[in-house]
Amino acid sequence: MKISVYIFLSFVLILLLFTVTTYMNYKQSEEVQANNEYVQMSGNILRNTTRFQRNVLNMVSGLRGFLLTGERYFIESYDTVASDNEAILKELTFIIPDTSIQRARLQEIIELHNKWVETFAEPLRQAKLLSTVSDSNLRFYKALYQEKIVTGDEKNLHKFIQEKFRVFSNYEYEMRNIRRRQLAETVQTTKTLSFSLTFLSVVASFVIIAYITYRISSRINLMVSFANQIAIGNYGQTIKDTHNDELSKLSRSLNEMSEALSENITELRRKNEELDQFAHIVSHDLKGPLRGIDNVVTWMEEDHQEEMSPKLNHYLQLIKGRIVRAENLIEGVLSYARIDKETIPEEEVKTKELVYSVFDNVDVSVPVSFTVQDNMPVLFTERLPLFQVFANLISNAIKYNDKERAEVHVYFHDHEEHYEFFVADNGPGIAPQYHERIFRIFQTLKDRDTFESTGVGLSIIKKILDSRNETISIDSHSGNGAIFSFTWKKQNNG
Repeated sequence: MKISVYIFLSFVLILLLFTVTTYMNYKQSEEVQANNEYVQMSGNILRNTTRFQRNVLNMVSGLRGFLLTGERYFIESYDTVASDNEAILKELTFIIPDTSIQRARLQEIIELHNKWVETFAEPLRQAKLLSTVSDSNLRFYKALYQEKIVTGDEKNLHKFIQEKFRVFSNYEYEMRNIRRRQLAETVQTTKTLSFSLTFLSVVASFVIIAYITYRISSRINLMVSFANQIAIGNYGQTIKDTHNDELSKLSRSLNEMSEALSENITELRRKNEELDQFAHIVSHDLKGPLRGIDNVVTWMEEDHQEEMSPKLNHYLQLIKGRIVRAENLIEGVLSYARIDKETIPEEEVKTKELVYSVFDNVDVSVPVSFTVQDNMPVLFTERLPLFQVFANLISNAIKYNDKERAEVHVYFHDHEEHYEFFVADNGPGIAPQYHERIFRIFQTLKDRDTFESTGVGLSIIKKILDSRNETISIDSHSGNGAIFSFTWKKQNNG
């Protein structure tokens, strides 16, 4: 299966888990909301029921006060409470569902209350109001009062109403407590479920990410190791990949690259060996005729010295100079070809002593003022390549100097990871447009007929430094001398 499919399915699974978590939280929140609304509704029912019950008692008290004293204040209180009860009953009828058992109980209470009003309260109220009109009305009122209040079942009716109120309220309190417990349980269940699903989602996400990361990183690390093996020269390596995904294509490409690189390196080595053999054979074959020509010229000088004219003698000297130049050129080519072909052991190199040994071996044809900085560093490195670099730079500084007294100064700068060495002279200098050209093989700035040069020295320096990832530069203008500088790493310091 492709990695992109793994990633897609993983995201789908993670989104599905979070969707389930969100849905469960939503359903639980609905249940919490329903229980919370019921508790609030139940509280409202109990408050209205308590008001209704209290109003009923106030109606009884107001009626009795009016019947005993005749004060209209009591009957006005009675009417106010009765009006309030009508509003309470309307609200309770709206709040309590028709299918609820509490609706039936409320209806019984309303019917009993209406019975009390119609049977006892209103007849006695009217009789009391008319009792002041005539004696017969007063006698009627007293008889009715005796019948309704004293010997009647008015008290039993009120007790029955109060019992109904008690049953109604107790049931409401019980149901409200049940709903409160359900609300608390629902909240706790919601917390537990939400935490569990969220934790499961996080764990699943972590496992999926860890698996995909391991699957990708392990194979990338394998490819990096493979690339490192190629970098150190093990070109015959291959990656064993049994998967069939995007990285498998990369593995196959790397294997193909390794195979092609191995073939090319093998071919390159064969060509280099052939080139080395060719260089040695050609140099040997070229040196033979050159020596023969030199011998013939020498014999001519020895056998016909007296017979040769000055002009002929001059021509023979030109021939010998060309032979020396050709031999130097062949040696230069061989030296250039041999760079980095041999493993040179590292050793402790005192650069100040090395520079002076270079100067001691230079062919000095003019007076030279040669100075070296005192505290030159001590390196643990390859002596011969560093010797060759200094030798070519110091030799050129003296050989090409056009002053009556050559001045050459060697010094260095200390950087964090490398040293930078400088070879400065007071020679003719080099124009900026030639700064790149002088490092190419066989390139010279002077006519070889007027100045003996092979044009190989600076190219050898450049190749030595390039092979070690070092740099060389020049700071010079025509007529103002030259300063050559090159870097040499500290990492092999002793």
